[in-house]
Amino acid sequence: MFETFPVDHLDCVGEAEPVNLHDWIDELSDVLDLDDVEVDEGLLSDLTKLAAENVEHLAGPVTAYLLGYAAAARNADPDGVEVLAALAQKLAESWDRPADAPDPDDIDDPVPDDSTVDHVHDLFVDGEDDTDDDGDEDEDEDDEDAV
Repeated sequence: MFETFPVDHLDCVGEAEPVNLHDWIDELSDVLDLDDVEVDEGLLSDLTKLAAENVEHLAGPVTAYLLGYAAAARNADPDGVEVLAALAQKLAESWDRPADAPDPDDIDDPVPDDSTVDHVHDLFVDGEDDTDDDGDEDEDEDDEDAV
């Protein structure tokens, strides 16, 4: 899906020369082979700072990534990016869960220990249960005719 690019033009990596954000955006866009990239640096700075402070530190870059992904998926113009950023801002401002709170949809329920149960004769096919209401295996009438 992605073309591989030679990185021999990155011979300056590791040198400690200060670069302003606009220069970084231009250089990164070149390395990633992006043309005509418009970045609202102030909007991204404010949004990532808000997400990092209200949610957790890593929410900042994740928010920037997802905003870019959503904008690209919608082929959004700068006004569309602002609308998407406003939605993310509203969520970050209303965030009320502490950073270490468990996700209510991702709580580990205890798993019963059935290691003493013999499952040798259990039949499981594509998520379907092959037992009827009284616990006996269902028999298809077509299977009886085939014998």
